[in-house]
Amino acid sequence: MKYVAAFCLFLGPAFADAPVIENVTATKNGATWRFDVTLSHPDTGRDHYADGWRVLDMQGNELGYRELFHPHVNEQPFTRSLSGITIPDGTAQVLIEARDNKDGWSGQKIPFTLP
Repeated sequence: MKYVAAFCLFLGPAFADAPVIENVTATKNGATWRFDVTLSHPDTGRDHYADGWRVLDMQGNELGYRELFHPHVNEQPFTRSLSGITIPDGTAQVLIEARDNKDGWSGQKIPFTLP
C-alpha cells in the first residue's frame, strides 16, 4: 500500500494546473497559416501562468511557437493568434500543445484537422 501512495504523489504534480486547449481554428493565407488558440489556465500571476503554445507536425516537429509574455489572471479563457506558419503540402492534421512557466510543456498534444 505504501508504494501506491508514493506513486500517486509522484504523478500528482505532473498533471496539476496544466494549460487546457479549449479551441483551435486555422486559416490558410496564401502559402502560410494563421492559428487562433484558446487556452484556459489557473494563472496566479508572474509566478505561474500559461506562457505559450505550439503547432507540431504529427512526428512532433515544431512548425510554430506562440510565446505569451504575461499572465491572464482575469481573462480566462483567452485566445491568441500566430500567423506565418508554414505547413508542408499534403499535411491533413497537426498537433497543438500548451505550456506554463512553472511546469513546462503539458505533454497533452491535441490533434487538429486542417480545414
